[in-house]
Amino acid sequence: MILEKCIGAQRSRRIQRALRHGKVTILCLVLTVVVLRGTIGAGKFGTPEQDFLDIRDHFYSRKRAEPHRVLEEVQTTPSDPNNYNAFDINKILKDDEGEEEKPDPNKPYTLGPKISDWDEQRSKWLEQNPNMSNFVGPNKPRVLLVTGSSPKPCENPVGDHYLLKSIKNKIDYCRLHGIEVFYNMALLDAEMAGFWAKLPLIRKLLLSHPEVEFLWWMDSDAMFTDMAFELPWERYKGSNFVMHGWKEMVYDEKNWIGLNTGSFLLRNRQWSLDMLDAWAPMGPKGRIRDEAGKVLTSALKGRPVFEADDQSAMVYILATQREKWGDKVYLENAYYLHGYWGILVDRYEEMIERYHPGLGDHRWPLVTHFVGCKPCGKFGDYPVERCLKQMDRAFNFGDNQVLQIYGFTHKSLASKRVKRVRNETSKPLEVKDELGLLHPAFKAVKVSSS
Repeated sequence: MILEKCIGAQRSRRIQRALRHGKVTILCLVLTVVVLRGTIGAGKFGTPEQDFLDIRDHFYSRKRAEPHRVLEEVQTTPSDPNNYNAFDINKILKDDEGEEEKPDPNKPYTLGPKISDWDEQRSKWLEQNPNMSNFVGPNKPRVLLVTGSSPKPCENPVGDHYLLKSIKNKIDYCRLHGIEVFYNMALLDAEMAGFWAKLPLIRKLLLSHPEVEFLWWMDSDAMFTDMAFELPWERYKGSNFVMHGWKEMVYDEKNWIGLNTGSFLLRNRQWSLDMLDAWAPMGPKGRIRDEAGKVLTSALKGRPVFEADDQSAMVYILATQREKWGDKVYLENAYYLHGYWGILVDRYEEMIERYHPGLGDHRWPLVTHFVGCKPCGKFGDYPVERCLKQMDRAFNFGDNQVLQIYGFTHKSLASKRVKRVRNETSKPLEVKDELGLLHPAFKAVKVSSS
């Protein structure tokens, strides 16, 4: 009342309102300090002054950290040396060894020094090394499966993933059947690149491993789809070269697809070295391979015009020199040593419903070969999506036969995920896997009593 008389009623109300607002502001400030003390650690020094300094430093540090964080985000862009996506892989793929040595065009191509007494050399070695027998059991030869890929990464981003699936598939089959594996990523002879790169490698392995009775070559785009099928080794007792094919198509029709060289068996003999010597001359890249391709196209039924390839060359050799080579060549078609994927992959579900592993033929193919898909290249002969989807299905089709040993299977042929198909037990050694692949009889190795 006294204040109203001195300064007037209107000004008195304004002052009272300002005081009320001031009280609210002070109260809010106190609450803010209390909250900050609990959330950012203020109060640890025990004095209001130090609390204030701590709060001030906290806000200043946040302001300084904000632009620093933005700067870090800018710096972790492509120039970051830890960023795999930004790294130029070509930096480490360059060869610094200069140009390759060019062969003398006036000298005929050979795979190596001529060897004429390999059977004698090998027999002597086997006698001197009885613990490295070329047979690991009755009618069970020592086998080396050979496959490989380019020393460089694939030309597309998913190719290497499918190469990994392919070699995993081969390792599984070979482990189950007691077969050794050799995976090659080296081009041993630059002249024999492409289709022909296998020949120098095969010759080198035959000569380096006299203990191996059969070398089994298999392309990287082929997969095992019957893990239970054991090859009928007894059938090949008198044969040195086993390929998937048909006599009529090779010898009578001279059809360029009468056999397939993507999966074959070659016995370690002098005969095989001679066959490699006869096979190789069409292989050197450049003019020789181009001219040989013209000869093959004119001589073989249905062959398109392109450079000489190892398969056409083999058909040509057998068709024109049957008397020399035919007796030791076995063209197998009772089961799928090579199975063309286009006629198999859409029938997997039917096979599962009607048949079982261990047949190896059209009912359950031993091998599904993705000829023409070229998963490691830029372009294939078939739609990429179809090839990759079917390669996944083929892998899972074979992988299911491995997983079932341990009580699992893929949820579907198109799925990477698995499901349990057998309950766990406290007596695991009494569990029998359906296909008998865990400890198969054909894998057993005879142990010497000495």
